[in-house]
Amino acid sequence: MTKAEIKQRIEKLREQVNHYRYQYHVLDKSEISDAALDSLKNELFKLELANPEFITADSPTQRVGGEPLAKFKKFTHEFWMYSLYDAFSEQDMLDWQDRNAKILTASPLGRGGAASATGWVGGRPALSEVEGGGFPEYFIELKVDGLAMSLKYQKGLLTVGATRGDGAIGEDVTQNIKTIESVPLSFRIPSLKELSAIGLTSAQANKIISGTTAGTIHVRGEVVMLKKTFAKLNKKYEKEGRPLLANPRNGAAGSIRQLDSKITAERELDFYAYEILGDIDLSRQSQKREVLKLLGFKVIAENRICKNLTEIFNFYKEIETKREKLPFEIDGTVVKINNLLLWDTLGMVGKGPRFMMAYKFPAAQVTTRVKKVNWQVGRTGTLTPVAELEAVEVGGVTVTHATLHNFDEIGRLGLKIGDTVIIERAGDVIPKVIQVLPKLRSGAEKKITVPKICPLCGGAIERVDGEVAYRCVNKNCYAITLRGLIHFVSKGAADIEGLGKKIVEQLEQVGLVSDIADFYSLTEGDLKPLERFAEKKSQNIIESINAHRVLDLSRFIYGLGIRHIGEETAITLAKQFINSPLERGGSRRARRPALSGAEGGVLESSESIPISELTEYFSSLSFEEIQNMEDIGPIVAESIHEWFSNQKNLEILEKLEKNGVSLKSEARLVVATGKLSGKTFVLTGTLAGLTRDEAKDKIRELGGELSESVSKKTNYVIVGAEPGSKKDKAEKLGVKILDEEEFLKMIK
Repeated sequence: MTKAEIKQRIEKLREQVNHYRYQYHVLDKSEISDAALDSLKNELFKLELANPEFITADSPTQRVGGEPLAKFKKFTHEFWMYSLYDAFSEQDMLDWQDRNAKILTASPLGRGGAASATGWVGGRPALSEVEGGGFPEYFIELKVDGLAMSLKYQKGLLTVGATRGDGAIGEDVTQNIKTIESVPLSFRIPSLKELSAIGLTSAQANKIISGTTAGTIHVRGEVVMLKKTFAKLNKKYEKEGRPLLANPRNGAAGSIRQLDSKITAERELDFYAYEILGDIDLSRQSQKREVLKLLGFKVIAENRICKNLTEIFNFYKEIETKREKLPFEIDGTVVKINNLLLWDTLGMVGKGPRFMMAYKFPAAQVTTRVKKVNWQVGRTGTLTPVAELEAVEVGGVTVTHATLHNFDEIGRLGLKIGDTVIIERAGDVIPKVIQVLPKLRSGAEKKITVPKICPLCGGAIERVDGEVAYRCVNKNCYAITLRGLIHFVSKGAADIEGLGKKIVEQLEQVGLVSDIADFYSLTEGDLKPLERFAEKKSQNIIESINAHRVLDLSRFIYGLGIRHIGEETAITLAKQFINSPLERGGSRRARRPALSGAEGGVLESSESIPISELTEYFSSLSFEEIQNMEDIGPIVAESIHEWFSNQKNLEILEKLEKNGVSLKSEARLVVATGKLSGKTFVLTGTLAGLTRDEAKDKIRELGGELSESVSKKTNYVIVGAEPGSKKDKAEKLGVKILDEEEFLKMIK
């Protein structure tokens, strides 16, 4: 960017961050997620760091929060409550350490003064010395996602509890703070022996006792709503028809700002202390935790001393894996230089300290800009717009593309090329654009239009009647053929090991495979001459193909790539076929032996079913007959009827049978009976205790049915972490929602 563009970008970022921070800190409203706001702040900080001439006094990097609410009495903090700068990667932490190294080695302390015991001697250490003790030790703390609070104690008694506000002036919420059981109304006064046991000198110990009995002490910490409390309150509020709490952080913030302290007491809040200031004399951050514990405060047991960044990184990874099991929400860690003598030397930059850094977990949401929009052609010819993004790290990986789903979604978002957007990535889900920030536009943004011809084959593009999709109508489109081939060999379908996307594309390009039946006519001799194909690789692929000549019935139907047919609908069609008449006068179940122990009877899993039987059955059905099947709507019925009426598709099915492919029933097609019989379930989000396939198998085992979409016929929607739109639809339709714990109890 040019200097003028940088200046404009900084001004727009500054304006929006100020807006979102006011909404968040003052009004307790979240128009965008914390992670997205952090991303905007991080971009602004880096731009100002590289272009200091554009820093102004009113920049969000030069302040902490918004103005306090007028409904509470204002309180002026005697010690500033600053906010922290964020790191999201190991490199960010190394850069932070390197910046501190330059300052400390240039100071008298770094040249052998009072802090020489920490290792800062003989000039600036190199980054390679991190593991060798060239840097001072750190104290790492969990970054609890709650509401920052300052408690003032005079002569050992709690006199004021105040929110952070703008860092200088907060809100006096003392009466509400007093309802929190974990906040001592008076200090527990430790003995000299106890203080000595945690490594304090006699002078330091006497200062603590004097300060806590006759002086003024300020304790900082986080007011939180525990996960179990959050879940319990929402269940209670749901039964009472009251609005639900959005999340534990908002629950804590909203509780503290209640004018009626009885409501705050009902919320059962907790408080974890991490800082102590005032009439004390300590030399290590780690000592503060031990002193706070002796004074009667809850502290976080996981917080610890780390000798170097290697230990920091190991702790970070360890705690990230334990995150879900913690009683409270966290969004990362806070890393502090343990030696307090170095804090004054390092000082502040803007309104944040150099001596500590928030080392956050990879954000599920971040902001970036859309460079262009590409159009992908799917296996059914449907065009999917994909945003090409400025590279950004989200969810622990670098992302350069995000799905836009369809053209209607572009319209709903109001997206233009060049826009700043919020993208989201949950688990292994493909990143998606969830919001546009139009107030950051420069005026150079461009409108997005649907291509008039297929970007791959040049065929005509048409909008599908009654749908949001645009499709390439060229049946011989290269992209449609390739994606259909890849889909057939994928894990959910034929599951042929060794046939990845690149190999399938190579086989199509050299003319060895033009339809799914061609996989079963390949030989080792066909593969050996190909580039990057050794004898062993060719042999393994052919063996894998031969091992999958008898395919599970439902997987085969799914692998055909019929539009609108997902895995669950494929299972529904397979059950319909198994329980259908072979001939107009006979029953399929009557003509075949039943699966042992199954009520009603189905095909033996070992019995081979000719593909021609499947072809004959579905090609003989009318549209109305298909639509009358359970869980089959008109759009899906039309797609099935159209596919089995297409002569080319019927020829491929015949070719598959000639090439030695047959079908078999499988256990999940058994019409089971059990405690879930007659109930239909939909799954959304990620489950922690079992995989999605395990959950599906358990539901089927107990007689339940599964669906891919939520409707009025759905009995339960099982919601895991990071649920999608299915949860929203369930709420609108009044469908019962189960969390994982409730589901596990149901299937126990």
